[in-house]
Amino acid sequence: MLKNESSNEKVKFSIGAKLITIISILVIFSLGTITGLVSWFVGEDIQTMSEESNRTVNFQAGAAAEKELFSIKANAFLFLDVLNSTETGSGIAKQTANFYFERNPQIAAIAVTDARMDKRLYRKLISTNFFLSRELEPSVIDEFIEKEMDTAVQAEKGISQVINASPFFGEPILVLFYPYKERGLDQGLIVFFSAETLSEHIGTGKLQTTYLVNNLGDILIHPDFELTKNGINVRDSTLFIEMREKGDMNRQILFTDKEGKKQFGAYKKLSIADLAVLTTAEADKVLEPVVRSTFKNVTLSVAVLALAILFIWFFSKSISSPVKVLAAAAGEIEQGNYELDLTAKTKDEIGLLTKSFVRMGKGLAERERLKDSFGRFINKEIAELAMKGELALGGETKETTIFFSDIRSFTAISEKLEPNEVVEFLNEYMTQMVECVNDTHGVVDKFIGDAVMAVWGAPTSAGSPREDALNCIRAALRMRAALIIFNQGRGGDKKPIIRIGCGINSGPVVAGQIGSKKRMEYTVIGDAVNLASRTESLNKPLGTDILITENTYNLVKDKVTVEEMPSVTVKGKSAPLRMFAVINMPEETGIPGAGEKGPKTLSQIREKLGIPTPDFNKVDVNEDEKKYNIQAQNKQ
Repeated sequence: MLKNESSNEKVKFSIGAKLITIISILVIFSLGTITGLVSWFVGEDIQTMSEESNRTVNFQAGAAAEKELFSIKANAFLFLDVLNSTETGSGIAKQTANFYFERNPQIAAIAVTDARMDKRLYRKLISTNFFLSRELEPSVIDEFIEKEMDTAVQAEKGISQVINASPFFGEPILVLFYPYKERGLDQGLIVFFSAETLSEHIGTGKLQTTYLVNNLGDILIHPDFELTKNGINVRDSTLFIEMREKGDMNRQILFTDKEGKKQFGAYKKLSIADLAVLTTAEADKVLEPVVRSTFKNVTLSVAVLALAILFIWFFSKSISSPVKVLAAAAGEIEQGNYELDLTAKTKDEIGLLTKSFVRMGKGLAERERLKDSFGRFINKEIAELAMKGELALGGETKETTIFFSDIRSFTAISEKLEPNEVVEFLNEYMTQMVECVNDTHGVVDKFIGDAVMAVWGAPTSAGSPREDALNCIRAALRMRAALIIFNQGRGGDKKPIIRIGCGINSGPVVAGQIGSKKRMEYTVIGDAVNLASRTESLNKPLGTDILITENTYNLVKDKVTVEEMPSVTVKGKSAPLRMFAVINMPEETGIPGAGEKGPKTLSQIREKLGIPTPDFNKVDVNEDEKKYNIQAQNKQ
């Protein structure tokens, strides 16, 4: 049995809880998506069907009403034409009137107005049976005509209308005012008729309500007679306003009424008397089947989710128990016990993981034995590459940028310090300088006393020689800024002010593992390395702190502000080599003291760092080394 302290730790989120959470999310998402999509598609279908039903009901009601009104008008015209062809007061005229009212029982009365007549009433014919059946007095006809004489005058002028007379008579009666001509004279036809015939074609359905209105918005026919009897007007309703504004003959819309309810609405204008048939259906009632279906789907989804949770809970137990054993094994490895007594009991992924744990323990034990061999690497990145087997054996040619830095007058400084003080001082200084290298993806190759050698481009590169060179200069600028902070509060023999020189060169090198069987190091060698070292030593006579060769300058000249120094003839090289003092990288934003507000000239650098301006005519080059000769800069 594996036992360790970690086995007593409590799991905050168990596998069962996670599986339940994940599956629940998947079930909810999938079923919710399906339910939502089904509801949406069904809702769209029902809405389309409702709109089509509204349109059909509205169209049929409008057509029926239009036919009935045209029939009433045509029969009235025919009746008057017959009367006009007979003598007034004759038996034939009376018989014709009786026959007309008998054949048209819905007609209560017919009147004709004429501007030449007294009170404008030219002819009035009343159906006695109509009024007797409703116990109404025929005299009310005269009262109504007198009340609506302005409408009759408009009919004489060619404007036809239908008026709701129900509030006046207390019965469902409509009055048609229509232009009429007799012997070339403009007259007005007034037809009183029952609204019951039209009501048979216009009324309420299972979901829709259809009603007839005139151009003023008065309800003429409605399933609820009280609305007609009370003379309700709908001129302010959204559907009526939409109909009057659009000016088309028919349309289907979705609107919100004054009570905030959504309604499907349809209208059809009639070609007689500027009438219109309106049909509405409440959206909530239309979509009620969708709501019921959605509720059923949600209920089913909850039931499926509950069953899934029960199944997952029991299934998770078959996973969590072996995982707890593996957790205990991990605790053993954590304490250094790599020999694990584990046996895979299943042939699934858990069994495979158990076998992997056993192999991992053996591998860690082997790696522990080899751990000391990696002590020969000074750099973490190189050590990791070596441990992964990704460090190439032997040498390989790489395009790199090499960096050297050195403390000015280090010998004189160290002579004034105790040995332990020298080591402490160097450790503090090197820590900050190495951090600048690491932050710019460089590799510290070696420490040579107070000097630092670093490389960009080997064993790994930032992507291109240009980017490696830029990273190297960024590191040098960071060192400049770090040194300014390092020198704050320093002064005197025990804490002297430090100045350094940095030399940078770019070019091909041979990179590889060099050393003996017992001690090896990864390094770079070649002329480019030697030239970088010699470039660093030129900082003192040239009065600079960061000096780059033209090899590096050619890679970064569009990103770096420099000042060209006198060319140098390097020993072994026939052509002079141009040198450049680095002043700033204007586009940088993450380097203290650099960027847009950084220094613009070398004089500013020298003033800030306390570097004296040299007289190139009096520079004393190291004659013993004979590594370089300074040539006077050409003046233009």
